[in-house]
Amino acid sequence: MGLDMYLKKHTYVKNWEHMSANEKTQVVVTKNGNPHPNINPERVSYIIEDVMYWRKSNQIHNWFVNNVQDGTDDCKEYYVSEDSLQELVDKCKEALLVINNAHIKFKQIETGWNQSGKTYEQIPTYDCGDEINEILPPTPGFFFGSTEIDEWYKKDLENTISALEPLIEEGGDFYYSSSW
Repeated sequence: MGLDMYLKKHTYVKNWEHMSANEKTQVVVTKNGNPHPNINPERVSYIIEDVMYWRKSNQIHNWFVNNVQDGTDDCKEYYVSEDSLQELVDKCKEALLVINNAHIKFKQIETGWNQSGKTYEQIPTYDCGDEINEILPPTPGFFFGSTEIDEWYKKDLENTISALEPLIEEGGDFYYSSSW
C-alpha cells in the first residue's frame, strides 16, 4: 500500500485516407514473432507508454494535485501539458539548489526491534524546511511516505528531472494519475 504515481504518454497513430504515405504510421504488434491474433493494427488509434513511475514522492504528487488537478486528489487521470512538466522540472531544480546549499542535521528514527528492545538509526536530513515548503513541500497522507527533507526527497527530485527533461524534448500528450 502507499502512494503510487504514474505519468503516461499518448501518441496518436491513426491513419486516414487523406494522409500522404510520409504521414502514415505502421503499427506492428507481435506475439512470439507472429502478428498478435487479437489486435488489428488498422484499428489502433493511440500508443500509450508508461514513461514515469514514482513511489511515495508526496512532494511531486502534491504539485500535480495543486497545479494540474485543481486541488482535487481523486486518483483520476489528468492531462499534463509540456509547459506544466517544464514547471515541475524547474521547481525540482529550484528545490535541489536549496538542498545542495543546506546544512545537514541528523534525526534519530526507530528502525525496528532486537533482543535489547527498539533499534534506532541516525539519518541525515537537510535543514531547509522553510525554504522547501515554499517550493515543493512534502505532503502527509495515507501511506504517502516520509515528510522529511532527506536523501529520499532529494533523489525524487533528481529522478524527476532526469526522466522529464527528455520527455519534454520528445513532446507528446501526457497524463498523470495516482493511487493510494
